[in-house]
Amino acid sequence: MAEERRRLAASVDELKRELQRRVNCIVENADYTIEDIDEAIHCLSALEDLKLTAAPPPEYLCPISHQLMKDPVVLASGQTYDRPYIENWLNKGNRTCPETKELLPNSHLIPNLVMRKLISLWCKDHGIQHGVIPESDRHHFNSLLQILSSNHDLPEKIKAAKLVRILTKSFPPLRAFFQWDTVALTKLLHPLMSGNVNDHPKLQEELITTIMNISLHDPNKKIIATNPLVIPLLVQSLKFGTLETRSNSAAALCTLSSLDSNKSIITKAGALEPLVKLLDEGPLLAMKDAAAAIVNLAVVKENRSIAVFEGAVKVIMKKITDRILVDELLVLLSMLSTYDKPIEQMVKLDAVSCLLSIIKEDTSDKSKEHCIAILHTLCYNDRTRLQEIWRDESVNGIIANLALNGTTRAKRKAKEIVERIDKYFSGAQTS
Repeated sequence: MAEERRRLAASVDELKRELQRRVNCIVENADYTIEDIDEAIHCLSALEDLKLTAAPPPEYLCPISHQLMKDPVVLASGQTYDRPYIENWLNKGNRTCPETKELLPNSHLIPNLVMRKLISLWCKDHGIQHGVIPESDRHHFNSLLQILSSNHDLPEKIKAAKLVRILTKSFPPLRAFFQWDTVALTKLLHPLMSGNVNDHPKLQEELITTIMNISLHDPNKKIIATNPLVIPLLVQSLKFGTLETRSNSAAALCTLSSLDSNKSIITKAGALEPLVKLLDEGPLLAMKDAAAAIVNLAVVKENRSIAVFEGAVKVIMKKITDRILVDELLVLLSMLSTYDKPIEQMVKLDAVSCLLSIIKEDTSDKSKEHCIAILHTLCYNDRTRLQEIWRDESVNGIIANLALNGTTRAKRKAKEIVERIDKYFSGAQTS
């Protein structure tokens, strides 16, 4: 255990050093690149992964569930267990200690306050939320999950699903229930396992929204994504659910994809195609969630080509042209413009004039920065695009202005474009 802690500490220190180096480059160096941003994001995600995978001392784990105890109690044998698991053992009629096998003189459970304090301190040191869900709430919540995983009729399941959705939204500590109960997710999603997942749209909507709610609890992110049921259901719901279900599926995938370790799982499940489609078709809030999820997934360079293949460039250009989510989508377009295929598509979609028009408008400095960076890429090896920029520049002078008044990165990119224009078109007249 000590060796494992030393290994984790070394990994954390290495990631922090690399993160510091990349952040310093972005903040202090005008020549920072998209790769610097990607690597900084990667370091942050990896640090979060390590935080979530830090192994607790074995004495903090319940001998029955083998999970970190939330409500440690002492049995008459002197052994400590997590309350819900030892209660379940006793409720089944067992009168022996699961560990020592000795016959119990009574079934009294005494709170282990010292152990609870030690576990709370360990969780605080590792950035893990820890708290005890009141016993009555826990039993009520579990009873709702039992209804969902049993043979109750549809109206009862819809009512239970609605309550679970409301509780996980209005009472955040209940989201941790899924962290400690290894079968809770399976119980929650049981109604969607039989028949077509879209047979009962209202029930589907309630359950997918609950997944979105519980994904906000950081320790759940890895648990949810690595459960073989969840991501395929989210992707299927993203494709075929109601508009509300599709939107909440995108929101859940957005939250889950913030972890590096989840990005591959989500992409392999085929999430990018329906995310791009929702970005194209959805209402504004759904488009925002879809765009944010695609940005998270596009941090992995291999995923950018998949997004392009699924038509992301065409959809992004259409939205930007219509001045929808301009700031958010320029970030994504900048990420995608790092290799040839999307550049070819942007040229065909008249990206130069669109980006120039955004710079002319009273947009944010960051949007102008992304626009000029993309224009720099478009014209770098394409004399025709450079000439198109020159014709506009000779009339409006917006790039020269940006070279004087933009952000540090925008100034540098704009200056380089102006220099290339001077090199190739000095003395030329516009027609």
